[in-house]
Amino acid sequence: MITVEQRTEFRKHFRYNVGRRLVLDKVVKCMVFLCVVVAIVPLVAILVNVFSNGAAALSWNFLTQIPGAVGSDDPGGIGPAIQGTLVLIGLSSLIGVPVGVMGGIFLSEYGNNRYGRTVRFFNDVLAEFPTIVIGVFTFVLIVLTIGNFSVWAGSFALSIIMLPIIMRTTEESLKLVPVTYREAGYALGIRRWRVVFTIVLSGAKSGLVTGILLAVARIAGETAPLVFTILGSSQFIQGLDGPVDALPLRIWRLSSLPYDSSVVQGWGAAFVLIILVLSINIGVRYLFLRRKGQAMLKFKKLGSMS
Repeated sequence: MITVEQRTEFRKHFRYNVGRRLVLDKVVKCMVFLCVVVAIVPLVAILVNVFSNGAAALSWNFLTQIPGAVGSDDPGGIGPAIQGTLVLIGLSSLIGVPVGVMGGIFLSEYGNNRYGRTVRFFNDVLAEFPTIVIGVFTFVLIVLTIGNFSVWAGSFALSIIMLPIIMRTTEESLKLVPVTYREAGYALGIRRWRVVFTIVLSGAKSGLVTGILLAVARIAGETAPLVFTILGSSQFIQGLDGPVDALPLRIWRLSSLPYDSSVVQGWGAAFVLIILVLSINIGVRYLFLRRKGQAMLKFKKLGSMS
């Protein structure tokens, strides 16, 4: 039999514990919010600084024309650099994404052995490799062999930079898929490779997209490998076997010139590069979420019909 004093003591103890947990919850929420603010402030500061310094250079001619003579009254634009950046990102993705995803699948599904641990170790080492070393390697392997700078050389160097990021994120994303999904496929008599490609990959789509976007954002701003592979050009692309311009390379060259107009153009090109990367991220995520929403809606309709 519980006495009145015991019941009162229990209520006091319960209220004390609940109050302490609520206070701790509010403290943790405030700390998390503060960390989010601290992370966002540098990003906003960079965007504001880049836009304020490069807004004067933004115009249609700046985005479409070729660069003008250095130090002249008509500095021209960055049209070839924008075109070259898009081509380099596209070709690098065509090379790096399939290889990176397949490598991540191997590490996740077939890499629980000594060979897999070795591949994982060297993949982590490659992720920390200085990109300028990758540029020198590509220069010796491709540029000196072919005899000229080219889009292929730049795409190859950037795809090497993409590989470890995509492989690692793919591996971790596949590991997050419950084992029961795989076991259900095996129970139905489906071959292992088909279970991986039709069931496991479908469950890890969001992680794969995130890893690919991280890799694209990484290579979009690389400059050092491009110095050794594409050289740079003031003309639009004439072919994939010749020199080409790119926004990181153009920003580096404009910012090193002793002319105010060139420095302003460098800030403008930096702002265009940021907008380009943000547009790719937002566009891909929008298409992915839209397809995911349509699939969920179709699934609900089928469920209601049954």
